[in-house]
Amino acid sequence: MGATLRVVRNPALLTLMFGHFSNDLFAGVLPMLFPVMKDRFDLDNATVGLATLAYTGASSLSQPFFGLLFDRGIRRWYPSAILLWASVFVASYGFAGSFALFLALAAMAGVASGAYHPLGASNAAVITEDRHQNTALSFYTVGGTSGFALGPLVAVGLLAAFGARGTGWLVVPGAVAAGLLLVQMPRVLAARARRAALDRGRAVATVVRPQWGALARVIGVVMLRSWVFLSVLQFVPVWYDELGFGRGMYGALQTTIVLAGAVGTLLGGALADRVGQRRVILFSMILAIPALLLFAGMPGPIAFFTGALFGIICDSSLSVTLVVAQRLLPGRVGMASGVILGLGFITGGIGVPITGAIADALGIQAALMLLGVLLAAGAVLGLTVPAAKMERSREDGEAETASLATASAARTPTAGPQPTPSGGG
Repeated sequence: MGATLRVVRNPALLTLMFGHFSNDLFAGVLPMLFPVMKDRFDLDNATVGLATLAYTGASSLSQPFFGLLFDRGIRRWYPSAILLWASVFVASYGFAGSFALFLALAAMAGVASGAYHPLGASNAAVITEDRHQNTALSFYTVGGTSGFALGPLVAVGLLAAFGARGTGWLVVPGAVAAGLLLVQMPRVLAARARRAALDRGRAVATVVRPQWGALARVIGVVMLRSWVFLSVLQFVPVWYDELGFGRGMYGALQTTIVLAGAVGTLLGGALADRVGQRRVILFSMILAIPALLLFAGMPGPIAFFTGALFGIICDSSLSVTLVVAQRLLPGRVGMASGVILGLGFITGGIGVPITGAIADALGIQAALMLLGVLLAAGAVLGLTVPAAKMERSREDGEAETASLATASAARTPTAGPQPTPSGGG
């Protein structure tokens, strides 16, 4: 509870979280434009789906690059400019005069998403005490999940009220988030400067080295989890439509799974700060298997319960793997964030068609059940990461927090209180 209170009282973190909400809200808007584009340009499903590839491809492939770039330094206006960039291109969707232009707009919005994710995640890490990072990053992650879940509803409302050109109103959330970030960025930059100074001067810097092997296995866990979760979300509407249920039912079911995943992310982050990251990751992958089998094996109204259970468990390690990656690459939090978020996202996109091919051969229900094999593989892969690696990362983080406090106290004059990375208050 104490960690949660410190997080929610951190204005800089909450602003980064709102920026993440706005950024991912734009991603949730895109699919709602597909029917409009199909009618406007007389497209088939395969062709209009290229817009998803344009957006996710540009976002996923650019994230590691932006993460590496931002590790070398950022300026106060970067986050605001990124969100304004995204909002302008997304707002232009409804004004596209050709499908080629629509694809270009989606790709440029995807680049902005690819830039914001590592920047936001790395900043959320540096303004938070290491002992509270799992909780803080879970809140930051949920900001994005909530935006993605609400994006379709916002798009439907704008399309109903203003037609396709209603997307122009999407400039508003981007502009608001950009303005708030411009106000909070001096606090973030001060925290980044303190952390950089500590990295240069602390004694543990000679001991803590990048753990590339462990990171590769953590990335593998993220890829497998993303494949499973996105496959479930993708095929729920198709499966329940085949079963004869209406759009209202399976639309609500899909939203339930996404929002349950957000709750799971919060719970997993708080739990990891108490019992350790490795345990949360392993138990998330293992317990998600029976939850998935229950969801796939018992379609119907009970799926609101089993789907929520699956969402909570499967996404409980979402922010935890991000924190682990950041700590396994000390001094490279932007790159770590970009690799985890980018590779996880694109792997899910690649895995969904494979699941679809299995569904064509065996049926959707069987294909969803077989996803349990991927969860089992993820658990085994997680077991290959030595506990000492993650534990050492956690201990180094605690040592860093103590060193940071000492260094800050040594540099701080007696004239008055200074802002701290925790941001409490």
